[in-house]
Amino acid sequence: MSVEFIAPFKSPEKLSENLTLESTLKELAVFNFQVESSHLAKEVARLFQAHPLLPGVILTVDSEFLGMISRRRFMERMSRPYGVDIFACRPIMALYQITQTDILILPGATLIVMAAQRALQRSPEQLYEPIVVQLEPQVYRLLDVHQVLVALSQIHQQATWYISELYYNLSVTQSELEAANSQLKSANSELYRLANSDGLTQVANRRCFNQYLEKTWQELGGETAELSLILCDIDFFKTYNDTYGHQAGDACLQQVAQAILEAVNYSAGEVSGETLVARYGGEEFAVILPRTSPEIAVSIAEQIRVWVKKLEIEHINSEVCSLVTLSLGVASTVPRSSAAQKSLIAAADRALYQAKDAGRDRVILDAD
Repeated sequence: MSVEFIAPFKSPEKLSENLTLESTLKELAVFNFQVESSHLAKEVARLFQAHPLLPGVILTVDSEFLGMISRRRFMERMSRPYGVDIFACRPIMALYQITQTDILILPGATLIVMAAQRALQRSPEQLYEPIVVQLEPQVYRLLDVHQVLVALSQIHQQATWYISELYYNLSVTQSELEAANSQLKSANSELYRLANSDGLTQVANRRCFNQYLEKTWQELGGETAELSLILCDIDFFKTYNDTYGHQAGDACLQQVAQAILEAVNYSAGEVSGETLVARYGGEEFAVILPRTSPEIAVSIAEQIRVWVKKLEIEHINSEVCSLVTLSLGVASTVPRSSAAQKSLIAAADRALYQAKDAGRDRVILDAD
């Protein structure tokens, strides 16, 4: 098994400095993360944990390209009930066969603009799947679609500069310039939204959650202010999918996400900072509450629990009640170090599982 980050002659931060409309995928940083399909899923899980930026794995059979499984699909399947028990000690091929989906494979000479267009034409559930870049025959690499969107944004910025030059050199009218700039701003805003939101539920995605938690952690570290985190899990969601089907499951996730967002927005006056609601993985959601005490965080979590239950989504095979319910774990801390940042997530996760053990459909505050 080999892992290699390929960014020739440039650091990742500077890869997109001088991009133009003629720039190709070869100018972006690509990942060489190849795994023989006979390797165990738990080995891949360890590598994902050790390399948080890896968007997925390329699977090979006797060193020949087979396909790709993304980090998102891998983590979603492993995070399901009994997912680790089922797949951890089995070859990654078993997980790949279950999660197999259409793969976007593009030549390295593909224009970034065209690659972005192809990536965004995919269905919402495939939007964040990495692109497989074929650099030459039998040489395949992975490209995070977020990189493509960031690169496209920079190309738009270059286009903005070009339009400004036209204004001065070709006497473009002010109204035409403003209209062009407005279109570019709208396009950039849409690209940012797509790169940071979950395709199904439209709340923030896991990448955005990680980035916002890191940013907030740094900001609050200098203020000695409390940071609270809520982790929410839909009770017996696998049973819901088995009972009503995956389309109904997707609709349930969308309704629950909207209810969480509305409940948090309703309580925004109690929080002295900008909150974030994110899909944490599968049927799990997370809420970041800056400058928020444990007591207020518990109150907001209880508000979320009630609002979701008031949706009255039928769940006849739930072991809690006949409606869809949430279990919620709450944790708070004063940011001090990167180690404590992981401890906050672990504490909220611990409280979540205490809520499940106590009967579900409830809020538990971590007491440690």
